[in-house]
Amino acid sequence: MNQQELVEKIKLELGGKIIEINAPAERRIFLTVAAENLVDTMKILRDLFGFYHLSTISGVDTLSSFEILYHLANNVSCLTVKVSINRQNPEIPTICDVIPGAILYEREIQDLLGIVVKNIPDPRVLVLPDDWVKGNYPLRKDWNYQAPEEKIPGEKK
Repeated sequence: MNQQELVEKIKLELGGKIIEINAPAERRIFLTVAAENLVDTMKILRDLFGFYHLSTISGVDTLSSFEILYHLANNVSCLTVKVSINRQNPEIPTICDVIPGAILYEREIQDLLGIVVKNIPDPRVLVLPDDWVKGNYPLRKDWNYQAPEEKIPGEKK
């Protein structure tokens, strides 16, 4: 199956779940779906089209919303599934039941962007220090870095 045939079959299987789909270059497909259709979309892409490999999940702060990008691959193409979510209530369902390896990437977007991943199996902080101030998300565009007070071990007071 070539890329154009793959795009047509994805359109046929996903139907009304698709907000937008395009293939701007060889071996590159971009698919946009709503958050409520994400898990079903990922199951269909895995089961019917062989998109088993999740290379990463990235998040983008557009200031008006967040875009979550799921980067998948099979033997024909690389596919990016995009989901836009509200900035005031940033929630996305976990895809760990579909692709278990997604947990690390989902924990990263929770830590760094403050996006709540609903039903994630292990919601612990992954990349930020244990004493990181809650509500401080370093990949948000409106985040202002404030240097912590310097602590020197063994310093006399």
